[in-house]
Amino acid sequence: MANPTTTTTQMPDQALRVAPSILSADFGRLSHAVGLVAPGTDWLHLDVMDGHFVPNLSIGPPVVSSLREHTDLFFDTHLMITDPARYLEPFRDAGSDGCTVHVEVGETEALVGQMRELGLRVGLAANPDTPFEALAPYLGIVDLVLCMTVFPGFGGQSFIAEVMPKVRQVRDAANAAGLSLDVEVDGGLDEHTVVEAARSGANVFVAGSAVFGRADPLEAARGILRAAVGAVAGNPS
Repeated sequence: MANPTTTTTQMPDQALRVAPSILSADFGRLSHAVGLVAPGTDWLHLDVMDGHFVPNLSIGPPVVSSLREHTDLFFDTHLMITDPARYLEPFRDAGSDGCTVHVEVGETEALVGQMRELGLRVGLAANPDTPFEALAPYLGIVDLVLCMTVFPGFGGQSFIAEVMPKVRQVRDAANAAGLSLDVEVDGGLDEHTVVEAARSGANVFVAGSAVFGRADPLEAARGILRAAVGAVAGNPS
């Protein structure tokens, strides 16, 4: 049976999926929180912050390693840090399946090469005010592009709709080049804002407070997916 929060879309070789962000989960009962959403997703989004690249601190490899013992979900690890090269291997060893680094950090080709050598799935992120042109040279060498729809650092922020043209540019460029590229959005996503994101070409939707801040996180994740599916089908719910 197909996973209830993963479905094919009109985009070639892509799937719509919700990636719940543990940044908004109860860290005192983290494995329990993940277990609540696990029946309805195959990705988990791990936000890593260093207090330097972004003005907040979150988790490191020990938390990832501990969490890995409790789930086999794909760990989509977003490194909002100044020196990702130093930490890619520790996160891989801790259980991360894919890592996403920020194009603003620089040394992108070297970081992509390092992730490939480590066997990680490769992601590249851009802040809301970073233009498409900064991402364009790397679309053919990464597996995922993450367009931030808030300025990273804190959960619960409002969705920045002005990022959607950049999402569309990424998707159109990937399709024109025949690339099987995941286009991910992160920030302010819920069952309403996901409609515009899906229509713009995104297929992976990171949701934190809109999932873990609800009374029923599993149903919240499924509701976000239903809205995305409806948007792609031309019948938003």
